[in-house]
Amino acid sequence: QVQLVESGGGLVQAGGSLRLSCAASGSISSINTMTWYRQAPGNQRDVVAIITSGGTTTYADSVKGRFTISRDNAKNTVYLQMNSLKPEDTAVYYCNALIRVGVSPFRLYWGQGTQVTVSS
Repeated sequence: QVQLVESGGGLVQAGGSLRLSCAASGSISSINTMTWYRQAPGNQRDVVAIITSGGTTTYADSVKGRFTISRDNAKNTVYLQMNSLKPEDTAVYYCNALIRVGVSPFRLYWGQGTQVTVSS
């Protein structure tokens, strides 16, 4: 079955940078949209950035100009480069992807979530 493996989370000071990675593996025939979400304590899980299979990107207003989403289709991997980090960026970050296995219908898969903590 499909697995999404995330890496790159951790502790960083305000103004610093982190790069998150999420690699999909398994019997994958196709991946469409890949998305990064985040959820802070007491908040809903919100979209951070979206990238389509063709490379079109969309960002939440709160991260525009600071975060960049990209993907490597040969590696089935999506990245989130986070620069100029702020304490309000502190959250659990989740990878999500719309994936087809064999000839089955596309469905959403989630990574395990990785903690990003930005100190002030």
